[in-house]
Amino acid sequence: MELLTAALLLIIVGVFLMALSMLITALKREEEGGESKTEAGGVVLIGPVPIVFGTSQRIAQLTLILAILLTALALLLFTLPLLR
Repeated sequence: MELLTAALLLIIVGVFLMALSMLITALKREEEGGESKTEAGGVVLIGPVPIVFGTSQRIAQLTLILAILLTALALLLFTLPLLR
């Protein structure tokens, strides 16, 4: 039961941090009064095949690198119990 509580707590903290980040960004934008450029990207993994998309080439490359790192981390965490 402690694991479930920790997972729910991490989810709540993550949502809070995202909301706080959006609020800080909105307040900074109002203070500066200027235009800002927003970039976004993402990865969809269908099995071992990544589908990468982004608003610019730089963001797409960054997203692909992050996806590779997170996939490697997930594989490591899944295989750790097998190594014991």
